Amino acid sequence: MAYSTSVSIWAFVFSFYFGVSKCYFAIPLKIYTGRYNVSSDVDLTQRAVLTSDGNGLSLASDPTGTVNFLDMIHNLQGDSGRGYYIEMSIGTPGQKVNILVDTGSSNFAVAAAPHPFITHYFNTALSSTYQSVGRTVAVRYTQGNWEGELGVDHVSIPKGLNGTVSINIAAILSSDGFFLPGVNWQGILGLAYPMLARPDSSVEPFFNSLVQQLGIPDIFSLQMCGAGLSASSTADPAGGSLIMGGAEPTLYRGSVWYTPIVEEWYYQVEVLKLEVGDQNLDLDCREYNMDKAIVDSGTTLLRLPVNVFNAVVEAITRSSLIQDFSSGFWDGSKLACWMKGEAPWMFFPKLSIYLRATNTSQSFRITILPQLYIQPITDVDGTLDCFRFGLSSSANGLVIGATVMEGFYVVFDRAQQRLGFALSNCAVSGEVALSEIAGPFSAADVAANCSAGVLKEPLLWVISYALMAVCAVVLIILLLLLVLPCRNRNRSGEITDESSLVRHRIK
Repeated sequence: MAYSTSVSIWAFVFSFYFGVSKCYFAIPLKIYTGRYNVSSDVDLTQRAVLTSDGNGLSLASDPTGTVNFLDMIHNLQGDSGRGYYIEMSIGTPGQKVNILVDTGSSNFAVAAAPHPFITHYFNTALSSTYQSVGRTVAVRYTQGNWEGELGVDHVSIPKGLNGTVSINIAAILSSDGFFLPGVNWQGILGLAYPMLARPDSSVEPFFNSLVQQLGIPDIFSLQMCGAGLSASSTADPAGGSLIMGGAEPTLYRGSVWYTPIVEEWYYQVEVLKLEVGDQNLDLDCREYNMDKAIVDSGTTLLRLPVNVFNAVVEAITRSSLIQDFSSGFWDGSKLACWMKGEAPWMFFPKLSIYLRATNTSQSFRITILPQLYIQPITDVDGTLDCFRFGLSSSANGLVIGATVMEGFYVVFDRAQQRLGFALSNCAVSGEVALSEIAGPFSAADVAANCSAGVLKEPLLWVISYALMAVCAVVLIILLLLLVLPCRNRNRSGEITDESSLVRHRIK
């Protein structure tokens, strides 16, 4: 999970005429929250669960009544800037809270103490079924962190599965940079694998518990409908759908294209190449996967390793009419503003990501139009529309965040270790589709494993522990070298308080 929200930034204003940019003035702006409407032609007779037959997704009726996808359509609110969240009921009697949906972490955590940026919290003392397990937990994200205690309580989802489940809950007691102004959620739903759970993998994640206790298929799918919509008001209509136990065909168009899950910790995938317009970046494919490439709904932007990010920005400036654009726009410190009615889409190319297919000798391409990565933020005095750049550089791997995910219906098929991408039926502006999928393409000219040699975090932990052990051994040796001479000097009458000398030396 990562955030890319700023409270106050300077907008550097550009207006384009005849392909030439002219700098007018700088305006202090704030990022405002937004409101939008979502509509969908949904077949209300559809009720199905997903089964995996080895050849793709097929639908079958659900005789148990546990899974009713109609109850889950439009059960998310929010947008990419503030995150997508779902309403849950926790405890007995139930306390309703909004929980951020995050495929880049594995802890289910909820505020259990007041915080100035949230309106309410889960009061553990008011739940007769809450049980503390006597363990503390702390989680640090790309931005923000929290600390609290682990417990167990009953959880239900009003617009989700039928029934109540017993879930591991982290009760957040303190945090720093985690809850942000303007958000309307009070906790986080980590949907990744147990390996990422804190303090260790024995803390069963939320979705694992659903699968075990309710017997639903080990598949969920996600539609995020904030694509190309302005954040200009505080209202929060339905922002998408989290389908637990399968996929809902009325939420996407065309076929689902699959890429293998490389490793079950994050939802790690293998990126083969990137294109800006028709330009292949021509980088070693291992550059794209250094130190991992993941799909993370809790990250706002498309985050790219530094070398890849610089190559993308250079390619955009080469292929567009914006060579004189301010560098502050690319690094996220400035907004670009146009006079109302002068949509900037014509100045920017499409961006494409090639993913390895389940047939490893092939690949497919997911493409986003500039309407997805040149993101409207606010207007100024009713005369200017301002936008931010939906990409950023990353020091910890490539992250396919909400900027890209908003163009697609994403199927997390954990049962078959694969992620599916289909065209989302809400990624449309007017009659223009904001995303594309194409393939299959040959991957014969690409390295057999673009993730080979990538240093992953568990290995880093092992190395860290090994270095700590070496340091401990060295420290013990140094202490012995200090103590032994002291004892010798004490015997000769030079020093009478050996212990005080040792304490002084090791402070």
